[in-house]
Amino acid sequence: MPASSSEETIFRIPPYFFLHVLDQNTNVTRVEVGPQTFVRQDNERVLSGPSKMIVVPPRHYCVIENPVVKNDKGEVQFDASGQVRLMHADLEVRRTQDPFPLYPGESVKQSVTPLKIVTANTALRLRAILDFEDEDGTHRVAGDEWLFEGPGTYIPRKEVAVDETIRSTIIKPNQAIRLRARKETFDRNGIARVTGQEWQVTSRGAYLPGAYEEVIDTVDAVVLTEKKALHLQAKLTFKDVYGKTRKSGEEWLVTFNDAETHIPDVYEEVLGIINITTLTNRQYCVVMDPVDANGKPQLGQKKVVQGEISFFLQPGEYLQSGIQDVYILGEDDGLIIKASFGFVDHLSGDVERRPGELWLIRGPCDYVPTAEVEVVTRRKAIPLDENEGIYVRDVKTGKVRSVVGETYMLTQDEELWQKYMSPAVEALLAQSKDPVADRSDRAPKADSSKPRDRTRVVSYRVPHNAACQIYDYKLKKARVVFGPDLVMLGPDEQFTQLSISGGKPKRPNVIKSLCLLLGPDFMTDIIVVETSDHARLSLQLSYNWHFDVKEQSIQEAAKIFSVPDFVGDCCKAIASRVRGAVASVPFDDFHKNSAKIIRSSVFGRDENGKVKSHFEFPQNSLRITSIDIQSVEPVDQRTRDALQKSVQLAIEITTNSQEATARQEAERLEQEAQGRLERQKLVDEAEAEKTRRNLLELQANSAAVESTGQAKAEAQSRAEAARIEGEAAVEQAKLKAEASNIEANSELSRLKEARAAELDYVRAQNELEINKTKNLAAIETEKFANMVDAIGRETIRDMANAGPATQAKLLAGLGIKSTLITDGNSPINLFTTAKGLMGPMGHGAEDN
Repeated sequence: MPASSSEETIFRIPPYFFLHVLDQNTNVTRVEVGPQTFVRQDNERVLSGPSKMIVVPPRHYCVIENPVVKNDKGEVQFDASGQVRLMHADLEVRRTQDPFPLYPGESVKQSVTPLKIVTANTALRLRAILDFEDEDGTHRVAGDEWLFEGPGTYIPRKEVAVDETIRSTIIKPNQAIRLRARKETFDRNGIARVTGQEWQVTSRGAYLPGAYEEVIDTVDAVVLTEKKALHLQAKLTFKDVYGKTRKSGEEWLVTFNDAETHIPDVYEEVLGIINITTLTNRQYCVVMDPVDANGKPQLGQKKVVQGEISFFLQPGEYLQSGIQDVYILGEDDGLIIKASFGFVDHLSGDVERRPGELWLIRGPCDYVPTAEVEVVTRRKAIPLDENEGIYVRDVKTGKVRSVVGETYMLTQDEELWQKYMSPAVEALLAQSKDPVADRSDRAPKADSSKPRDRTRVVSYRVPHNAACQIYDYKLKKARVVFGPDLVMLGPDEQFTQLSISGGKPKRPNVIKSLCLLLGPDFMTDIIVVETSDHARLSLQLSYNWHFDVKEQSIQEAAKIFSVPDFVGDCCKAIASRVRGAVASVPFDDFHKNSAKIIRSSVFGRDENGKVKSHFEFPQNSLRITSIDIQSVEPVDQRTRDALQKSVQLAIEITTNSQEATARQEAERLEQEAQGRLERQKLVDEAEAEKTRRNLLELQANSAAVESTGQAKAEAQSRAEAARIEGEAAVEQAKLKAEASNIEANSELSRLKEARAAELDYVRAQNELEINKTKNLAAIETEKFANMVDAIGRETIRDMANAGPATQAKLLAGLGIKSTLITDGNSPINLFTTAKGLMGPMGHGAEDN
């Protein structure tokens, strides 16, 4: 009831309810417990209630703050003034008991709560907040921690606080848990542990850590195979699970031979998984810093391991250049070997090798380098045709030589030497132009081939009727090669590049070439001359030339290369002679006798005044044999127009005369053709008259034949038609008779087959019906026999007698002793009557 109801006088308190009543005279609060009707006095005031008592069911508890003081008998204690005595700032845990009220000053700290059930493999971490002595006599000091392990029900105490619920950690096969001590304690095995110490538990099953133990991690075992090993490092000095003492920082491997699985210890650090190194019988490897038999690394040492073998690299070991294949040397292979330090080479016949010494091993063989040597490079024999070569330099002396036309392998003291040439010569070699066929092509030829191998001997094919000059800078001599031939340069030789004038008119340095064509050939030039009457003309002249080399001697060969640009010098010399000759004659004379004037000016005249046959340059034996005047054009426009008019007039006169001659010839031919045509007309008319006469005769004969043949044909056709019509009627009658006969026979056959099929159907249906009836009768007979055999003859007999016997017993049970009198016309069956009377009972019995 709310506090406002304190003004009421009568309070009806139900059972298990209570009131707090304040006596205002004594200022003492008391408790009134129901069931009762409480009448409030004037000096009293109801502070609270009626309130329901606190009920703590079985396996529950509650916590009361400021509980009342009770004596040994459980009675509440009061002070001298009658006020209930309280344990202030204290707690009391109350378990299952009768409902109780709260006395003034008491309060519920924790409501009614079920007792905590601790299951198996779990525990409660308890902490003492007050000093007390446990039920088993253990003295607990505030701050102590311990476990309440299940299965069980935890009974709370006011001196104990529950910190947490701890669950067991399941340790599976190949698994362990890592623990750490939070305080000095003893583990489950009774081993003393100091604060911060870590250890592992590997026993399978559920593990419940102690009060001062904490689970750091679950460690899985590393599965080791024949191809994998575990690389470990010791954090502290300890003895491992295999009984070996490991020092701090020591590294080692755990392989399949040691254990199939390994769980890293708390003092072991896993650095990684090491895969097995497998070498075939054609492989080897170089192990750096190998570990000896005592497990100590040999720093700075090397060990060569050759297959077939499988092994693990120990800690600190590593492979130099990984797994390498055994060097298999053919007949054209070789290896350059360098000694790292002095040793005796047993493979070469107990030869003492000094550090840094090089030597060559030739095939065919297979070679595995030892730890004392290193392979510098692999050499391959270079096959060379008779027109191929390479440049070889001796690294000790620096001398360069060329090797041509043999298969050659460089020794340990030799290397390939690259021959560099000027960019212009490189470009000419890369273009691969034919000096003869492409001599008029000035455009650079694109070459998509690879760059020239500078270690190969430079070769150049000199074409027929050509010469190539090569200069040896070491011997300071030049040699000339006449084609067709193949030039192969020595290490100190270079081509003499020719730079010749070209174009029209000639311009210097147009043609670049490595060879000089000896001719015969021609060259064309355009020169401008001026006549004595100051008419300027542009002449296009073509010269046939060749070099007059009678014998291919050194002097003659050097002579043709004495003039670097023979085309430019030749054209300049001829142009000067032509200009001088043309300047002394007028235009009309030059126009009429241009060829004679130019030839005589260039070739000159002999003692007899005849023009010579050639013009020769004695410096390089160049000979000009003929001159062709390809065009003569005036430079001045007016002179060109006048010359053009005169040429057009001459052409016009010639054209008119040719037209008149052609016209006369055409008229003559036309008259002859007209006469032949008239004569042919007369002949054709005579032939036409003859043909017309023959046609008329043939028409008359055709009309006579036509008149007689028509009557005869009509009579024959009528007779034939009558004969055909009669034969057709006879044939039609025969076909109709045959059709009727066929139709009657087919109908008869159809009826016979239909009747036979119907009889077969009825016969089969009757047989099926008979078989069905027989089978049903046999089934019913068998069913009845089975039912009789199953129930039994005695049972059937008892069932037949059960009805009358029951009726007789019922009548006897009714106790009927009187006689029933009827008129005799309506007889009564007593058994039936009794059955009718007891029908409901009978049905009930049958239902039961």
